[in-house]
Amino acid sequence: MLKLGVNIDHVATVREARYRGLEHGEPDPVAAALICEEVGAHGITAHLREDRRHIQDRDVWKLREKIKTRLNLEMANAAEIVAIALKLKPEIVCLVPERRQEVTTEGGLDAAGSLQALTDTRKKMNDAGIEVSLFIAPDPAQVEAAARIGSQFIELHTGAFAEHYHQKLQRNQELERLVAAARQAHALGLKVNAGHGLNYENLPLLHTVPHLVELNIGHSIISRAITTGLSTAVKQMLGLLENYRS
Repeated sequence: MLKLGVNIDHVATVREARYRGLEHGEPDPVAAALICEEVGAHGITAHLREDRRHIQDRDVWKLREKIKTRLNLEMANAAEIVAIALKLKPEIVCLVPERRQEVTTEGGLDAAGSLQALTDTRKKMNDAGIEVSLFIAPDPAQVEAAARIGSQFIELHTGAFAEHYHQKLQRNQELERLVAAARQAHALGLKVNAGHGLNYENLPLLHTVPHLVELNIGHSIISRAITTGLSTAVKQMLGLLENYRS
């Protein structure tokens, strides 16, 4: 079964637009996470950024206390955030690049250029019982690096596929890269997740990518929830995952 991890960052984005700097406010990302779980989401993803632009520290601690599925903490490989993760003990962390000027995470991690630093963090997480995923582009060198680092998962960056979805040639080229990267990762003993830019229109085509374990999707679900409600939005996304055959 292809699993769905719902990213709740943008619930916090809406809250911070009005309640930035306050210890309260709506909507509540933890309440949203519980709704997602209730209707069948297999996990909850949240990105605790260094600049705390959406998810706050109190959110991740409440998530750790409240949710009953799998907590996936997206994070930069930064000393402060590493220390928090080691105390928080999510089931898995996904190490991502982080740039202050970006609206959301753009581009994959340069695992090949950061072997030692990422290996050190991977060891710390694994020693604490936390699995590690690396958010990387579908590039052979990056997949190879992820295996050398010793991560349990990679998360393939599907942004280029999503961006070119309506240009058939480029879309198919990106899809071929994703297929090749998934096969390479599987052969190296890595588990494969995917995410970024996935939505209700482009997700069915991703079914051609083999060995996928989980998709992490946020913006599209939260956007649809504005008109349909969160429960319906999550159920509709889960329905699109049902026919996946690795």
